[in-house]
Amino acid sequence: MTASETLILGTYFFVLVILAVYGWHRYYLVYLYMKNKGKQPVPAGPMETLPPVTIQLPIYNEMYVADRLIDAVCQIEYPRELLEIQVLDDSTDETRSVAEQAVRRNAAKGIDITYLHRTDRTGYKAGALEAGMKVAKGEFIAIFDADFIPTPDFLTRTVPFFVDPAIAMVQARWGHINQEYSLLTKIQAILLDGHFVLEHGGRNRAGFFFNFNGTAGIWRRRAIVDAGGWQHDTLTEDLDLSYRAQLCGWKFLFLPDLVSPAEVPVEMNSFKSQQHRWAKGSVQTCRKLLPRILRSSMPFGVKAEAFFHLTANFNYPLMCVLSVLMAPAMVIRYNMGWYEMLLIDVPLFFAATASVANFYLVCQRELHADWVTRIKYLPFLMSIGIGLAVNNTRAVFEAVFNRQSEFARTPKYRIEVAADEWISKKYRQSFVVQPMIELALGLYFTATVFYALANGIFGTLPFLVLFQVGFLYTGLLSIIQQYAGEMVFKSVAEEEL
Repeated sequence: MTASETLILGTYFFVLVILAVYGWHRYYLVYLYMKNKGKQPVPAGPMETLPPVTIQLPIYNEMYVADRLIDAVCQIEYPRELLEIQVLDDSTDETRSVAEQAVRRNAAKGIDITYLHRTDRTGYKAGALEAGMKVAKGEFIAIFDADFIPTPDFLTRTVPFFVDPAIAMVQARWGHINQEYSLLTKIQAILLDGHFVLEHGGRNRAGFFFNFNGTAGIWRRRAIVDAGGWQHDTLTEDLDLSYRAQLCGWKFLFLPDLVSPAEVPVEMNSFKSQQHRWAKGSVQTCRKLLPRILRSSMPFGVKAEAFFHLTANFNYPLMCVLSVLMAPAMVIRYNMGWYEMLLIDVPLFFAATASVANFYLVCQRELHADWVTRIKYLPFLMSIGIGLAVNNTRAVFEAVFNRQSEFARTPKYRIEVAADEWISKKYRQSFVVQPMIELALGLYFTATVFYALANGIFGTLPFLVLFQVGFLYTGLLSIIQQYAGEMVFKSVAEEEL
């Protein structure tokens, strides 16, 4: 074996082992969830008097969903004299008039609702929340993003838990208004279900740290202040504040049975933008807080789980390296003997991929009576996860090398049923180079699949196909939706002129 072949195989197996370790960690999360499944959260006791609550609605250029959000929040059941609603609008387009009209309409009904508009976006969402809190009346702060439709019982089901003075935040589970819209929305719904049910559920009930998700949650105001307030040196101000608060000794609570419906992105580039922001912000938070967590007096289990949580996105650069090396490594090992692939490669790949399938299968079984029919989406889910590798690797490198970028909010188009359309609406996001890289990787794996078929290397075919489909799907869908959307939007604009 030549030196270059040794380097390729050594790097290849090193990456596979790391990915397998993180894959096995998913089994551990499932174990934590199942072990503590019976620990249902209940209030520590009766709450003698209800506290004043402020609901904050941070929005930025959300013309299609702003009024839906405001109207839904105004339907929340809570004594009117104890409820304040703040519309924190940083918008620069028609959203301003839409939101102002919705505020005036509900204020006329006797609801304490105010419209606050900033002339600059300093701190982005974190800055808007910080500015609103300075004038907020509430002892507790609930937050909803523009694409949410909170249920009327949100406060009556969350506020009682704050009878425990150690509770800082209560998080609801996200629902999915439009999960049946397309394959992409169905996959996102499963991904989010896994995050909430097994990650949040497992970590919270085992006594480990978990995070506020930026929306559909309610905070004790004093805990926000005690933890250092909203800071905007990361793109995930929610994750950042969550870890700082828990390091200060505050407790969090996740309510899996309280569902707050929301709209998931229907367009691939919007989905990628959201994932990029989450991945970059997570790595920024990792750089900022992981050393402090590891130096803290927290139990080893808490530190270990925080490590896996905050470093998970580093798997994406490893996935890109693996993608490039798979074909040459396969050729080298095929020439050495096929049995090595069966003894080494397949078990490692199985550890890295089967754990993902098991993770989301368990989640769907916990949530849905028809979970068996949902198993068919698991291969597509794994493929799309792989297809995001280029997008999220870019996010990781931007965070590692401290490249600053603005808070790019995810466009919402008010897509609720299959008949709704988004393609002619505003807020288009575009990527030029990245989809071409994804498409090139998809073609690269197509050639690798043919090579494996021609040489009878059938053991690796399932894994190769996952990579092939993932990169082709994310790349092609990005290109098709981007250019189709631009053509339709341009045509509509010309007709209006």
